[in-house]
Amino acid sequence: MTKLNKSDTFTPHNQKKIVVLGVGNLLLSDEGIGVHVVNKLMEMALPPEVEVIEGGIYGLGLMNVVMGAERLIVIDAVRGGGPPGSIYQFNIEELTTYPDVYKMSVHEISILEVIRLSGLVGRTPKTTVIGVEPKSLETGMELSPEIQAKVPRIIELILDELKHSA
Repeated sequence: MTKLNKSDTFTPHNQKKIVVLGVGNLLLSDEGIGVHVVNKLMEMALPPEVEVIEGGIYGLGLMNVVMGAERLIVIDAVRGGGPPGSIYQFNIEELTTYPDVYKMSVHEISILEVIRLSGLVGRTPKTTVIGVEPKSLETGMELSPEIQAKVPRIIELILDELKHSA
């Protein structure tokens, strides 16, 4: 399990088959949901082919992580128009049909853009996004209670995806 640091270099050769990638800004409360979730996953025993990565807001720095995965599960805050705490789950291919679903990003470049770029320069892994509609984007490191309550359900969805990826 890996916490991404700016000095880390990831290449396809050191990637596991399945990558669970949590992205978001921990300093903007619910925007950090992906990071909070993967930090919980890092405490769990997962199969050896699964690598959990805290991607934070690294944007293009995640390109090798994305390209090195055969299967990618992304956890992020997603503004899809539902009430706070709504959970969205979709495959990357669905974004051509529903392009407005994944509008939210305060990252330097969104993870969606990184995934699309990976397809232009090499390959795109089979990707599922699990997103949560944020309640608060105010400065703070804690999730709002409504979003914190969704963490166990998000972990269930990730574990279910892992079962179907094996």
